[in-house]
Amino acid sequence: MAKTDKKAAPAGKGLANKLQNASDTNLLLSITVIVFFLMYIGAIIFQGSGFLKPQTFFNILNNNAALIILACGLSLVMITGGIDISVGGIAALISMCCAVYLDYKGGNVFVAVLIALAIGLAFGLFQGFLVAYLDIQPFIVTLAGMFFARGMTTIVNTKPFNVENEAFKALKMTRVIMPGMGSVNKKGVYIDAYIEIGVIVAILVVIVMFCLLRWTKLGRSFYAVGGNMQSALMLGINVKRTKFISHILCGLLAGIGGFVYFLHVGSGSASHASGAEMDAIASSIIGGTMLTGGVGNIVGTFFGVLSLSTIQNIVSSAGLDEAWWTGITRAVMLCLFLVVQSVVMSARKKRMAEAKN
Repeated sequence: MAKTDKKAAPAGKGLANKLQNASDTNLLLSITVIVFFLMYIGAIIFQGSGFLKPQTFFNILNNNAALIILACGLSLVMITGGIDISVGGIAALISMCCAVYLDYKGGNVFVAVLIALAIGLAFGLFQGFLVAYLDIQPFIVTLAGMFFARGMTTIVNTKPFNVENEAFKALKMTRVIMPGMGSVNKKGVYIDAYIEIGVIVAILVVIVMFCLLRWTKLGRSFYAVGGNMQSALMLGINVKRTKFISHILCGLLAGIGGFVYFLHVGSGSASHASGAEMDAIASSIIGGTMLTGGVGNIVGTFFGVLSLSTIQNIVSSAGLDEAWWTGITRAVMLCLFLVVQSVVMSARKKRMAEAKN
């Protein structure tokens, strides 16, 4: 009986640690969701009935569909303890390449989608190999990737221009009507509420990535590698391959997000998606993904993007249109969530120390 108890104890501790990690993730997710709803309710109360219209919320989704996808890719990498700051540059490069292909080369939309996926996948494969198998710091690798993507964007074409390809314009203007959720304007005309195609793509990405992290062996490996790399090795997890796959998926999502961004703006420009990588990282952190790895949730990332955009809308509605006010409010919000994460991490370390004793 004594031997059985000794063997059962470590397994019990391991299970307890896993449950505690899950509770940390759920706690951070709950905080993010609550903060978002409190902000939105506050906007309705203090900024007027404009926020009551469903289209106001749908516009947040329409304007940030690409960012949601990019942030999902960042979350995957950050859960493994890495980082990728090249996604904004990749989105800009994809926009320019697809714009040039469609307008100057007389291409079709289907091939443009393949070009976007190929560019994102190429970045993911190359950067993932350098990070995982050559053990180069992900920040340095992806910083170089960002510079390369931005430089290639200007090489492809230096002048910004709108795409006039008819098939693409038809796809860009496609709207999914949300029945019964429209509103009457000041002239008494009923306006249908709608979402763009990119929103549907973003929601599908969130669902797929949530399922991958929640119910697959690969998803559990991401958390294990980010939580404790040595423990992951002892559990038989191929750490290098796991990191490699996370960067591949991030690159692939950057390809999808880049095309969704292109579909929203309908143009090519070297300045496109400027700062998108920082917004994606901030959204992931606000959503409960820790920079130290091992903790994160795709649903939280989704609400993190919505929270950032809601803050921007509130600031604009208050008449503070200057760019620095949005930056200041985002900075304050990010700092608050970093403090919350620090408290959670301190509590976790304390629990781990108590468990060892």
